Amino acid sequence: MYIHIKDLARKTGITVRTLRYYDSIGLLNPASKTDGGHRLYVQEDMRKLQQIQFFKSLGYSLKEIQDILTDPKWNWEQGLRGQLAYIMEEQERLRSMESSLRELIHSLIVEEGDQGEAVQKLIQLTKHSTVKRHSFREGMFSSDEIEQWEKLPKMGGNDPDSLEWIALIGKLQSYMEDPPDSEKVQNVIRRMLEKQKEQFQGEDAFLDKLWSVRKSAQSSEELGLYPLEPELLHYMERAYHIFLVNERGPSGAESK
Repeated sequence: MYIHIKDLARKTGITVRTLRYYDSIGLLNPASKTDGGHRLYVQEDMRKLQQIQFFKSLGYSLKEIQDILTDPKWNWEQGLRGQLAYIMEEQERLRSMESSLRELIHSLIVEEGDQGEAVQKLIQLTKHSTVKRHSFREGMFSSDEIEQWEKLPKMGGNDPDSLEWIALIGKLQSYMEDPPDSEKVQNVIRRMLEKQKEQFQGEDAFLDKLWSVRKSAQSSEELGLYPLEPELLHYMERAYHIFLVNERGPSGAESK
């Protein structure tokens, strides 16, 4: 019993145009044709079409699928292992692309939508390889401090802490026209200090060293930290100082 090309398309969800293309490249030829030239298929063709779609879902090209279905010497294990290796490499490439896209989105937040500045700073970060960054880090921080380093927010991260830190820095950047003792700036600083305590309680020595590194453009670049403008860092430092003075109160003791 023959299946008309339109019926095959309807049953499989594959377009008539695609079926015609498969015929033109010899991947799936119809069993027969009508007097009017319409392609006719049999049940075996439908099974073959299902196999084609299955291998397509595994990432094989049409040429590779043709070889699989027609070459009796096809090495299934070797072929499948090769495809698995390719897919794993592709996944790694996509993860890298995802991270880069997140970095660009997050740097746009920090740079208040300045695309040119955001792209330029991300390009700047690629000057040093990952190996070099690890070497700089290990030379600058102890093993215990490196454990703390891993908890720092990441520009390409999608975790809640990284996202909040990026948003807070972006807010501070947008408030720089206001005095550092303004209420909205101090509210940002308050939240930054809260998060600092949440993530780095009792790690004051590490935080002091990190801040010294952060204020050095060269050290920040060598360690792979996102470049922040010196003006922003100075503004942040002033705002922190004002906040801490206000918290301690007139006597110099921390307010309760």
